[in-house]
Amino acid sequence: FPKDGFQMENALGRGDALLGMTYHGAYANFEENEKGSIEVGKMADFVILDNDILTVSESRIRGTQVVATFIDGKLVFSKRVN
Repeated sequence: FPKDGFQMENALGRGDALLGMTYHGAYANFEENEKGSIEVGKMADFVILDNDILTVSESRIRGTQVVATFIDGKLVFSKRVN
């Protein structure tokens, strides 16, 4: 990989990348009323991460781990011991 990345002048910020994978993806599929953001009445498919990927240092993003996964509001995976 190039030291400074590929076409960094076209790179997205973290917030824009997250929106592209969530709300904007749902909007592109005409599903923004059902998914794409966490709101009352929408499908609750989401993960809980051990780092805030919007603010953690770039060097720690790759090491971010999934702590829990919810599908339709139900816990389907958890690393935590009860």
